[in-house]
Amino acid sequence: MRICIDIRCLADGRRTGVEEYTIKILSTLFDLDQRNEYVLFFNSWKYSGADFSWTEKFPNVKIKKFKLPNKLLNFLFWYSNWPKIDQMVGGADAVFFPNIIFGAVSKKTKLITTIHDLSFERYPEHFSLKRRLWHIFINPARICRRADRIIAVSASTKSDIQNLYKIRADKIKVVPNGVAEKFQIIDRNDEKLIKTKEKCDLPYKFILYFGTVEPRKNIIGIIRAYGALRKFARENKNEDLLKYKLVVAGERGWSSGKIYEEIKNSTFKNNIQLINSVCEKDKAYVYNLASLFVYPSFFEGFGFPPLEAMKCGVPVVCSNNSSLPEVAGNAAIMIDPDKPEEIYRAMKEILTNREFRETLIAKGLSQSKSFDWKRTAEETLRVLAGW
Repeated sequence: MRICIDIRCLADGRRTGVEEYTIKILSTLFDLDQRNEYVLFFNSWKYSGADFSWTEKFPNVKIKKFKLPNKLLNFLFWYSNWPKIDQMVGGADAVFFPNIIFGAVSKKTKLITTIHDLSFERYPEHFSLKRRLWHIFINPARICRRADRIIAVSASTKSDIQNLYKIRADKIKVVPNGVAEKFQIIDRNDEKLIKTKEKCDLPYKFILYFGTVEPRKNIIGIIRAYGALRKFARENKNEDLLKYKLVVAGERGWSSGKIYEEIKNSTFKNNIQLINSVCEKDKAYVYNLASLFVYPSFFEGFGFPPLEAMKCGVPVVCSNNSSLPEVAGNAAIMIDPDKPEEIYRAMKEILTNREFRETLIAKGLSQSKSFDWKRTAEETLRVLAGW
């Protein structure tokens, strides 16, 4: 069987959730499957720093690279449903889209797509006008109707696909994501741990948020909850709690101005540290250095960060909505993201109750083991090749 995988999402070289998913699926899938033939469809008009040299060790994997203007190619896909991706790569039995994207596939060719979330449908106010228009033009509902099979990364996403796009349940397969092996507990005397602390200028004790700095992530709620925690510590002369800083790490996203304004106006702004970017190889070390991880997002199709933190032995506070209860199970304190006081109380409970904290860490380590990329790749392969 010849399977084409669309990897245009890797052109920018970023490592957001979709890119992380695609990279892990590719590498694990190719390790598992030496029988089927894979051809990767890649297009980038401008220079792309994406490195695919690692695919060379797989004799059944080839890359077809194109340098067409992306806007022109997308327009052709959208307006004329041409050219056909399977024909561009020399033919394929199935085409796999790891994310929602403009594309066209021959009728005789099977189409499989992964839907990560429908947050743009649920919360359009959290997206820029440009992104909302992009989703209107790309028409995800049409892609889902055309697809022969749909992979949903969570039961929450599957439910949204069914309810919002009226897609029948038997067409959708829930295949949860995995967590990379690099996320693990690191010895406190590890030299790289110390170097990362110095490199990022991290405080000795801190509460961590890790992700894009944008409204959907509810960072303003974290800042206000942290303010309440500092006030409690000050009023009760709790010197231990006063030692905890807040670190907000992640790239600046859309409409983030109000978040930075909130920090600027906070009474405790001197105790809040911003890290604009953390390189991929330092992520696990930053998690390990944190005392607590907080992720009160308004909506997540899956949510990698809480699991990454759990696997690194960090207690987690996260929202009780969308896919997060599936991801966190009973291994995190679940809060209402619309209530900063709940975030504050969860923070305080973990940081002041040592026994509870240790129990939560143990549960988190156990929960994170349920999310394995090999299992994800095996189930994905069954969908791709199981005709």
